[in-house]
Amino acid sequence: MSVRGALLVEAKSLVKQYGSVRVVDDVSLTIQRGETLGLVGESGSGKSTVARMLLRLTEATAGSITYDDSALLPMTTAQMRAMRRRMQIVFQDPYAALNPRMTVRQILTEPFAIHRSPRRPLDEMLHEVGLDASALARYPHEFSGGQRQRINIARALALRPEFVVLDEPVSALDVSVGAQVINLLRDLQQKHGLTYLFISHSMPLVRYLCDRVAVMQKGRLVEQGDCLQVCEAPTHAYTQRLIAATPEMPA
Repeated sequence: MSVRGALLVEAKSLVKQYGSVRVVDDVSLTIQRGETLGLVGESGSGKSTVARMLLRLTEATAGSITYDDSALLPMTTAQMRAMRRRMQIVFQDPYAALNPRMTVRQILTEPFAIHRSPRRPLDEMLHEVGLDASALARYPHEFSGGQRQRINIARALALRPEFVVLDEPVSALDVSVGAQVINLLRDLQQKHGLTYLFISHSMPLVRYLCDRVAVMQKGRLVEQGDCLQVCEAPTHAYTQRLIAATPEMPA
């Protein structure tokens, strides 16, 4: 049985370098089982690169990553394929993330085919994200942005992962629709005991959803701590500017 609060993900001294440019520079962080860590910063700060390195979608130049006491970077392709059943990502753009030539049925069954896993009932997967079985025969262009992101979330949760990276999952949506998706993600976390890494440039969103927050500027972590504490009394000037620049979420 998993224990809430036990260490699930640990990154030490992560570096990602392209030529002479370090886009991620000496980043270390931990994520506890069952919590949401917010990784916040402006576009280009390196936060999405860090997330992709944690999943080994982008290979680190240096550093180490441990997932549930297993070192990820030395793993072979076959070992990582097995590990990826336990970790998934919801991408920022709900329009680009779905294959326009596939029906929702094909999109949702793909993870089971890739991982040769017994298929879960697709109507239950859709119901869990607020959609019904009539969606299965339709194509992505027939849905709104919010509905497409719900389909993305259903696909990400198909194999019942423990750890989900949420890479700015509502930044392409209207504010009211985005708020509904955020509430859905929070409900799913409580229901399934999920662990989230939530990437955002919005401090109010991070404050609403996250337990702890790590703030990135130009590839480096400049502040980490309890989310409410950092949001109410930030110590770094960059964090203070982020909070001042983003309006509060609507009630």
